Amino acid sequence: MSYEEISEIYGSEEVYNSACKNLAGFTNIKDKCSKAGAQYDEDSGRITIAYMNRQCLLTLPSCQLSLTDSNEEITAMDKTLIVHYLTMAKGTPLTDRLITYKQVPGGTPYFARFSHLVVEPLLSHFGEEPEMLIPAAEKLGGEKVNRGDVAVTIKAFSRVPVTIVLQRGDEEFPPTASVLFDSTVPDYLPSEDIRILCEIIVAKLIKHI
Repeated sequence: MSYEEISEIYGSEEVYNSACKNLAGFTNIKDKCSKAGAQYDEDSGRITIAYMNRQCLLTLPSCQLSLTDSNEEITAMDKTLIVHYLTMAKGTPLTDRLITYKQVPGGTPYFARFSHLVVEPLLSHFGEEPEMLIPAAEKLGGEKVNRGDVAVTIKAFSRVPVTIVLQRGDEEFPPTASVLFDSTVPDYLPSEDIRILCEIIVAKLIKHI
């Protein structure tokens, strides 16, 4: 299934409305926002949440989502991810212990798909010139970290850092890429959402080359 096909299904109004309904079912929205690292204004019913280096505003109960600094429209996939993150967040402190997608509960059966839709595009666009990853990641609020030959960490959400590591190839071995997560990531997103989030990140990185 292509990125466009995934976008059509995952980013449908039906899926988004269902996610909003689940979020509205929580009696203590303020506590839920605190667990997600978001801010809730009880008077206005507005939630401010950071996503990919952008500040987003979610208004309840209408579930309208917008950027605070732009009239640019948020894609349906991004909107659904944001609401899913808010709904699932447990507030677990980050451990700084990194895991692979295979180590995420439910990730192993779909690792081949993850590799095809996330790792292969990374290698295709950054494998030969890994340094290009750094400026592309900076546009998403990413920072260079000391791993592999070139590595960056992007805070997709305040409690969901995503680390991308590239290794240069040589005459004997081809370039490699890996995507790592804090061990607490299952407390914030399920495996399917993690994969979709990574697809979105890679698409944005490629766009910023």
